[in-house]
Amino acid sequence: MQIEWLSFLTDPVLRAPTLGCMLMGLAAGVVGVVIFLRKESLLGESLSHAAFPGAILGAFVGGLLGSDEDLSSLIILAGAAFTAYLSIFFIRWLVTRLRIHSDAALCFTLAATFGIGVTLASHMQFSDPALYRNMLALLYGQAATMTDFHVYLYGALAAVVILLAALFRKEIQITSFDRTYASSLMLPVKIIEAVFFALAVLAVIIGIRSVGVVLMSAMLIAPPAAARQFSNRFTTLLFLSGIFGILSGYLGNILSVTGSQELSLLFPNTRLSLPTGPVIVTISALLCFGALLFAPERGLASRAWRIARFRYKCLRENILKCIWRHTKDYSTTIPLLQEHLNATSLTLLIALHHLKQEGWLEKNGKGSWKLTSDGIVKAAKIVRLHRLWEVYLADYLGIGAERVHRSAEEMEHIITPELEASLTRLLKDPKVDPHKQPIPAADTGKTL
Repeated sequence: MQIEWLSFLTDPVLRAPTLGCMLMGLAAGVVGVVIFLRKESLLGESLSHAAFPGAILGAFVGGLLGSDEDLSSLIILAGAAFTAYLSIFFIRWLVTRLRIHSDAALCFTLAATFGIGVTLASHMQFSDPALYRNMLALLYGQAATMTDFHVYLYGALAAVVILLAALFRKEIQITSFDRTYASSLMLPVKIIEAVFFALAVLAVIIGIRSVGVVLMSAMLIAPPAAARQFSNRFTTLLFLSGIFGILSGYLGNILSVTGSQELSLLFPNTRLSLPTGPVIVTISALLCFGALLFAPERGLASRAWRIARFRYKCLRENILKCIWRHTKDYSTTIPLLQEHLNATSLTLLIALHHLKQEGWLEKNGKGSWKLTSDGIVKAAKIVRLHRLWEVYLADYLGIGAERVHRSAEEMEHIITPELEASLTRLLKDPKVDPHKQPIPAADTGKTL
């Protein structure tokens, strides 16, 4: 099935849901960075659930006024924003006046407001079934029903979010990391926090129609969590998180539409579809998971790869050191190496071939390997670093000679030339290690 990617931005039917969800992702990604850095992940969950009873009340008011669809959407959003912002004051009151822990206050507000919302919605079940179904759609989003009006509305709200975040970027950053320090700088902390909460409420009400009140909190956390794997800079985090949010909205719409079409072809007698809101959240979670695994510096797979490379480097250097220390003619075989190294025959064979390619070893008959002249110098260098570190541990840190070997085994592989020179000067170029073994010279690789 061929996907016309750009058609989702131009097609009269697909354009509004796609652009609306992308705007939601942008606003949620930017605001989510602050929530993520403040370690208040439950705040997004509480605000989105607290918006639900407001949306129900807004629908009641819209119905009483006999408003058209666009005006009803505005009233519903206004109601959602009102109860969401009201919940912030309630949470603050619980924390400051009743001294309830913030996590408990957030969870209590989340559960209480959502319960009120569900109760109000259930009242519609019999009085206005059509409106009741529309309200239930707010739980998980109803992106497919977006029109150009919603795009203009969400575009304006997203622009306000971006503008306020840009204007108060430094103040929000300082206040988020250290409220006391912000106060010492005479920053208007209460006003800045009011701006931040306004941004959070705006992001939530933008996302209600896209992913719904139940899933909105995921869009406030997943994009910044993904962005955090790539940078520590606040501005870069805002940018990357917004990009991840936009991608989630765009790819989520594409997968929802194309996936539903594929399902209808595969199961023509069964009504199956991929709802847009949950798919957007799933895409956002996958992007976050991918960043957690493959981000260059912090990704789990990337770190595992670096660890494996380092261990393989240690093995190769230990092979050189083992040959230099335990053989008279600098030659060895795999069985001899296995007497001193904990490695399989295959691993040692691969490492020996790599050392040969690097010029440190040469074949010395069938199954035998010998250090080259450069290999002898390289091996002696490793032994020198090992014994220099042992001297440092024993003489400067007071560690007994019987306990320094293990630490030196690890440090010998990461000591830089600059650190070696500093150690040599500090230790006054020692000639023997704590075990009275000679330390190879720095330049010749021979024992003195």
